[in-house]
Amino acid sequence: MHLRNTLRNPIRVLLICIAFVVVAGIVVSWDTDDFTVQTAIGQTNDTIETSEDFLHLERANRAFIDLVARTRPAVVQITTKIQHNTETLSRREQVLPEDEDIFRRFFGEPAPRDLNPNPEYREGVGSGVIVSDDGYILTNNHVIEGADEIRVKLSNGLEYEATLTGRDAAGTRVGGTDLALLKIEADGLPTLPFGDSDALQVGEWVIAIGTPLKFSQTVTRGIVSAKGRSGFRDIEYGDFIQTDAPINRGNSGGALINIRGELVGINTLIATSGFTLGNIGLGFAVPSKMAQQVLPQLIKNGKVERAWLGINMEPVDAQSAEKLKFETLHGARVAAVGKDSPAEKGGLQPDDIIIKFNGETVRDIHHLRILIGNTEIGKSVDLTILRDGNQTKRLTVKLEKRTEAVIAKINEEQQVAFAGLHVRKLTPGIAERHGYASDEKGVIVVEIERNSDAARQGIQPGSLIQEMEWTAIDDLETYTALVERLARENKRRVLLYVKLPNGQGGGYTTIKVPASDR
Repeated sequence: MHLRNTLRNPIRVLLICIAFVVVAGIVVSWDTDDFTVQTAIGQTNDTIETSEDFLHLERANRAFIDLVARTRPAVVQITTKIQHNTETLSRREQVLPEDEDIFRRFFGEPAPRDLNPNPEYREGVGSGVIVSDDGYILTNNHVIEGADEIRVKLSNGLEYEATLTGRDAAGTRVGGTDLALLKIEADGLPTLPFGDSDALQVGEWVIAIGTPLKFSQTVTRGIVSAKGRSGFRDIEYGDFIQTDAPINRGNSGGALINIRGELVGINTLIATSGFTLGNIGLGFAVPSKMAQQVLPQLIKNGKVERAWLGINMEPVDAQSAEKLKFETLHGARVAAVGKDSPAEKGGLQPDDIIIKFNGETVRDIHHLRILIGNTEIGKSVDLTILRDGNQTKRLTVKLEKRTEAVIAKINEEQQVAFAGLHVRKLTPGIAERHGYASDEKGVIVVEIERNSDAARQGIQPGSLIQEMEWTAIDDLETYTALVERLARENKRRVLLYVKLPNGQGGGYTTIKVPASDR
């Protein structure tokens, strides 16, 4: 009787069904007609901890914990003091633009005013890596640049005064890796062994350790996002490892470590979105192989000397690669050859395309620059080139020392700067790349200074200047002589006839001449 009354009440029936489902653990799959009966109570912790998946995760977790414990002591905090009257303060605010101001160094944050009792100096914070048990520490040059005092704090809290042993500064005419070497008076220090950065693979796990935003011994994990990144205007010898391991200001000079506990990079740059100076998953590290190559010279000489070929280079564009039937874009085009340079002595000519350097395929102009710079000064190298489109030739060139004087000389020979325009001789190869006829005359614009009137008038790299003040420009010599004449006449404005690349048009335009060029 009671059962019949209960069943007649739909609400009671529904409640009984729900209770049955909860107790029995019936799971209804709405995509099928199947019912699955499970236990009403979930798996116990004991069951989880003995599952195969959990054991794999636990082993991976323990491996990372052990890795960090083993490597973190070799990463140090670097603090600097810079007197306010030094000229290098402004450099700590400098960015590394590549057309847009998005690439920034990990500059140490200045100490807040209320925490800095001495208004006569400014503090900076960065990171470093102990690479020898007797006190040699690798860091970035921009971390210690201009510092009047450098101190190193170890993971155990001990602090030491550091001396600058050597630097390979970036941003100079000769260029460099932006690495620096410090020395502290201590023995038996924990170190990080060098790993093979060439063997790194995209997607491989890496760990970054440093002092972001003054938080020392900070550990983050990510992957290798890319390799061979270059094109940072301030750093000629980059070839960076890109990683998404979270890193921020203050990580400069810190360690990028593989899962073997080996040093594979020195964290140097980050890219920002323009709205934030913090991490957005784009960090760049100097490869350990490059650091190992400069380290002996920094210890012995306090600086790095590199070899020099004596050419100006241009990229091989997609159109040229297709015409040459390249399967992948590679090589470096010779834009100009310096007089009495190793290249000229070895037989290189403008418009040659260098495709191999000592048997190694040249990826691009940045790769070739690194290959040359890493070669011993005075050594003869084998170059494989393409000439006149499809003729393969092999040349032997003896490299010489790269100095500011030889770089300035080749630039003066090959380029003329006037009114914000840097121009170069027009060659058949350059004409073809920019869509001009083979018999065109004039000079080609290779660079335009920011904020110049020439930039505001719409002149762009690859433009062809064919007339100046109604005088035809036949070649670089004609242009140079005319520029010198106009400077003597103190011309404030000049009339140009300019053709834009790839058939975009052209016409007459007038540009202002700054006082420095008059």
